Formats: sequence, structure tokens, C-alpha cells
Amino acid sequence: MPSTPQILVPNRYHVVPRTILFVFHNEKVLLQQGSKDKKINRGLWNGLGGHIERKEDVITAATRELFEEAGIKAAVPDLCGTIMIDVNENEGILLFVFTCDVQSDDFTDSSEGKLNWFLIDQIPKEAIVDDVPHLLSRVMSTRISGKQFHLLYSYDSAGNRITTEG
Repeated sequence: MPSTPQILVPNRYHVVPRTILFVFHNEKVLLQQGSKDKKINRGLWNGLGGHIERKEDVITAATRELFEEAGIKAAVPDLCGTIMIDVNENEGILLFVFTCDVQSDDFTDSSEGKLNWFLIDQIPKEAIVDDVPHLLSRVMSTRISGKQFHLLYSYDSAGNRITTEG
């Protein structure tokens, strides 16, 4: 059976797919402080994750990133929601937000950054990616209710994030 031709139309909106994963062990969440070599979010606490590579589905990408960034082999992560992030008029990021539980609190730091377990109510207030506290709240709600969230991040002329729920 022939494949259906897919094309990228110039001057149309294109997205880069990415994952972010919030890992839990008992009452703690694992966050990563981005290394000083990172292009974005250097020195800031964030979930684990990264780009979805060619020939990967979103689950495989999230699982690979978890192993690369923390040395953790986990069960299949659960999708909590998605975020469309408008970067500019023609480009965006489609962020798949995952969660998973691990049996052990062991991890291995990587070149991506330093890892640390935090109680949910004691995540850093400083040096954290600005949407992480809000995202963790959404993830916790999804873990309880099973209801996924779908958000749009856009930015005003001053660079302030505007969050719209779909």
C-alpha cells in the first residue's frame, strides 16, 4: 500500500514536539536543575524531558529522556496533557506532559543537570521555570481525576505568558 504524501507548506504554522515528565516517588517529585551549558532554562529547576527524535513516538521519547537524564527505567508514563506553545507567527512547540511513579528514589545525574527529590509543597520558589508550579498542580489534579488538560501558551508584547485552556 503506498504511503500518503505529507508535505510541509511554507509559511504555515509548524511545531517541534517535546516531552516533559514529572516523576514521583511516594510524596516527592524529581526535578532537574538545568546545567550551565543548556540553551534554555539553565540553572532553573524543571521536569525531565526533551525533544522527540525522528522515528520516536511520544511514549518512547519520554521513556528515553527519563533514562538519559536520570538513569531511571520506569513503567510506561501516563499522559497528563498537552501544551501548544506559540514561539512566533510560524513556529511553536507541542509539549506532551507526562507523569510516572518509580519504586526507588535512586537516580543518576547527567550532563543535563543536577537532580533532586522535593516534597510537593517544598519545591523551590526561586530558580524554577515559571510554569512548573502551575504544571505540577495540573499534573497532581490529573493523577487524581484522570482528566487530561490541554493548554495554549502565547505571549504578549512584553513577553508575559498568557495561558488559555482548551
